[in-house]
Amino acid sequence: MKILCVADDLDSLVYSEHIKDHYGDVDVVISAGDLSLKYYGFIVSSLNKPMYYVFGNHNLQCYKHLYKNEHYGINEDVLITSDTTDFCGAELVDGKIVRDKKTGLIIAGLGGSFRYNKGEHQFTERQMMKKIYKMIPHLLYNKMRYGKYLDILLTHAPPLGIGDDVDKCHRGFSAFLTFMEWFEPKYLLHGHVHLTDSNAKRETTFHRTKVINVYKKFVIDDDTLGKKRGAK
Repeated sequence: MKILCVADDLDSLVYSEHIKDHYGDVDVVISAGDLSLKYYGFIVSSLNKPMYYVFGNHNLQCYKHLYKNEHYGINEDVLITSDTTDFCGAELVDGKIVRDKKTGLIIAGLGGSFRYNKGEHQFTERQMMKKIYKMIPHLLYNKMRYGKYLDILLTHAPPLGIGDDVDKCHRGFSAFLTFMEWFEPKYLLHGHVHLTDSNAKRETTFHRTKVINVYKKFVIDDDTLGKKRGAK
């Protein structure tokens, strides 16, 4: 399976009339947040592939009117769309677990950043763990039904101590470390920390999970995704 991942900033190869030449063979598109719905709409309409995303901690004011629940504050547990696939053709998976029917890919979404100034879609560790606890029944069902809890944990912020930064805004969540220990996703994909150095390290392995900063653009090519865990 081939996945195009985007986050935080536009990429000139993605936002191009030649996008299909470069990425027409991907199966799924994933965004770790802080990009416009217009960008998502362009990608979906150009590639005609399913797309899943979480919100980051910026640009939310532009989209409040599109959602049933207009309160995007720090106490928000999940952002509720008016339809499963919303206005840009991509599906918001913030606070949810979804299974792509065509590929079998299972994605859990935990958007937002660590709380640093009481802004929109920022969370404390306790609030993030509360969101995780709400996912547990669905994750257990997946394990019984599909032989795995999930394939990908999609976040905006990184895990604590793995690809995060020293300032409070870009601090990672220890809750994500707990999630990886409990449910062993194959990948944790995040953005939030901008990689201005093209040689900067993107990938780290934590237990059985590969943690990847997908800032701007990153392509995953993994034939084991979507299959039952342990299947060849």
